[in-house]
Formats: sequence, C-alpha cells, structure tokens
Amino acid sequence: MRIRSPHREGEEMGKTVRLVVFDLDGTLVDSKVDLAHSVNHALGAFGLPPLPNETVYSHVGNGASMLIQRSAGSEGKENLPRILETFLAHYREHLLDTTVPYPGVRESLEAHSGAFEMAVLTNKPIDMTRAILAGLSLSRHFVDVRGGDSFETKKPHPEGLLRIMTQRGIPPGETIMVGDSVNDILAGQRAGAATCGVTYGFGTEGFDAHSPDFTIDRFPELF
Repeated sequence: MRIRSPHREGEEMGKTVRLVVFDLDGTLVDSKVDLAHSVNHALGAFGLPPLPNETVYSHVGNGASMLIQRSAGSEGKENLPRILETFLAHYREHLLDTTVPYPGVRESLEAHSGAFEMAVLTNKPIDMTRAILAGLSLSRHFVDVRGGDSFETKKPHPEGLLRIMTQRGIPPGETIMVGDSVNDILAGQRAGAATCGVTYGFGTEGFDAHSPDFTIDRFPELF
C-alpha cells in the first residue's frame, strides 16, 4: 500500500508501506479519563491533592513511572514507589471504565486488515496494553504488541521499533510509525522509518522541533 499525506492532496509518500506501527494511548484509544482517575486515586491515598485532568494528560507518554513522578511532584517524592504501586493496582481494575477507540479506528483497522502488517509499540506496561486491546476487541489486527517493559528502553529510543521491524523482516524504508507524541516521532526517525503525527491525542508538543513526515487530524485520514 501507499500512504498519502492528507495535507498535500493527491501526494503520496513515494514508498510502499508494509508495516504500520501504532502508539496506543492518544493514537488508537482515548484513555485520558481512566488514567486521570487512577492517578488522582493514588495521589489521594497518600494525602496529595488531586490534579486537574488536563494536567494529568500532559504527563502521559513516558510510561507509568514517569507519569506518577510528574504527577506527585516534590511533595510525593518520598512515597513514589508506593504511589506508583497504588496507581497500577487501581488502573488495572479500571482501565476500561471509559476508554474507547478513537472515531474511525475500529472501522479503519477492519477495512485494512491483511493489506499490510500492523503492530503496537507503547510505553504503557505490556499487561495493561494487552488488556485494553483485548477488552476492545482490537488484538486480532496486530501481528506484534510491545509495551514499555518489553525492552530495556522506551520510546523515544528506537530499540522497540527496530526489534519489531527485524522480527517481521521489514526494512525501515517500508515502515511507518504513527503516534501523538514527540517520543513516537523521534523513535521512528531514529529507526529510519517514516513518521505520522496524530493531532487528536494527548498533545502535539514537540512536533515543531521534531516534525513528522505528515500529520492527521482524524485516524481514517492515514489510509
């Protein structure tokens, strides 16, 4: 298949894409509210004030440990391991309370299933990643699913993407990394893959400094 840039009508990227690797939160699924609720539950358990949801959203993208470190701030520094443990326990029980695929995700994956290989690479723990994909009946679309604890490094390090490409036998020139975070774009660029930034997720901070090859405002625009 060839993927077009929706912001340059009729223009194609000029390469055949055989592997599309997606981020999870902010790209495939809208998990904002469940994450914020679990973060604030964990903060409250240790006497810390709740954060506005938008503040929690701005802390997402570098894995659970960094999410809690940023959210707890200096006041929670001494209790970080226990706050993290509380967050993880609560989130495992509530990760599908309100989380849903973004509009057009389910239909687009169905329509293009089998046309090329698709994988997920996220900084979220792998057990939670698999639980969300299974709970939303999306797992069957992906030939590989990797989380933030699947490798020694997380995005923006390219290790995860490089490993997926190697295991699928598909070179960077035929791969595209799709995500809402600069971490996704940097991982793709450092691995030599094409990159697509989504603008509807958790935020596009960093896209100006590290520009993706193109951006999309709605998931179906990718195809």
